[in-house]
Amino acid sequence: MTSTPYAADAHPYLRAASARLRHHTRATSAVAADRVHLDVLHAHLTALHHLIDQIGEASRPAHPTAGRHLGTAHLRLWQATAAVHDAFHLLPTAPDSTGGTPCEPERLPEGPPVLTICQRHLTSSHAIRRKTTPTDLNAPLHGHTRTTGCAI
Repeated sequence: MTSTPYAADAHPYLRAASARLRHHTRATSAVAADRVHLDVLHAHLTALHHLIDQIGEASRPAHPTAGRHLGTAHLRLWQATAAVHDAFHLLPTAPDSTGGTPCEPERLPEGPPVLTICQRHLTSSHAIRRKTTPTDLNAPLHGHTRTTGCAI
């Protein structure tokens, strides 16, 4: 008896995350992005970035060509993550329902959202910088140029 390479119980959390993303895509109508949405998307992309990094490192010795392709995916995913980070900073902050500003650190136990996304982005940038040249990191993603002053 042989098992298939895609056993039903393999990687259940990754399958669940993918299913939730598909559900979110179907359930969400064309709504303009807001900062909270981009923050959550950035967190997801960052987690994928770390996962591809781990898989690529494990694959490279045994399968160098696959490892190189995963390295390319790692870089492209980083560029997508950086573009979401830039978009987050370009969106205006909206006042909350009490009329105050959303970035009041004393009201948020994890700190203001702008710091949360930037801290996550900075942490991820250290991982990508260990393996990638500055030229590759700053290469335009399909003609996109960075427009924010964030030097990450």
